[in-house]
Amino acid sequence: MMLLDSSSSLLLSLLLAQLPVFTSASPVPPRRPSDMDKLSNQTKNLMKLTQELLREHAFDSDVEPHRFRSLPEMSNRSANDLQNLELKPTLSQLHADLKLYEHHFEWLNKVSKKHHHPAVPKLVEMIREMKSLITLLHRQMLRVEAPRLTPATPSLPPHLPYQFDVLQSSHELLQHFKLFCDWAYRAFVSLKPKATAVQ
Repeated sequence: MMLLDSSSSLLLSLLLAQLPVFTSASPVPPRRPSDMDKLSNQTKNLMKLTQELLREHAFDSDVEPHRFRSLPEMSNRSANDLQNLELKPTLSQLHADLKLYEHHFEWLNKVSKKHHHPAVPKLVEMIREMKSLITLLHRQMLRVEAPRLTPATPSLPPHLPYQFDVLQSSHELLQHFKLFCDWAYRAFVSLKPKATAVQ
């Protein structure tokens, strides 16, 4: 009985000694992700959806390029540019680019439905994610007072009579959008310190 009392009191004194440690460690709140974190995470998710669509609907034939003449130009965006990006113009440009892609994917969704393409459910999910990303990006633009640009008018291919044409168009669009998402993700990560400094 004496042994139990002494061990209990030893345990109690150890707990009391640890009390300042517990009280100082507990009030740290979990870090909430910033809007820039959310933007980069959503962009990464969109890139994953794009890769899944490309994988699930693989193409054996060569794809005839340049069906879409109004897609954002990606050849002039390199990894070296990421360090020199300015916050407001980049957010504005990414927003205008996403609006343009949204038009293209809505068109693709419409023609894919006509041909009963199996990718339609995932395309619908992708468009929903894209709209959500556009809304989140617009909120960030308002926060830092970035101007809203007028997106270019989409130049869409004429009527596609065959499913093969739809497959080729979707492949080109998805490949292009995958490149865009990769670059946009890196841009959001690189701009995060600048956005934090402004807010």
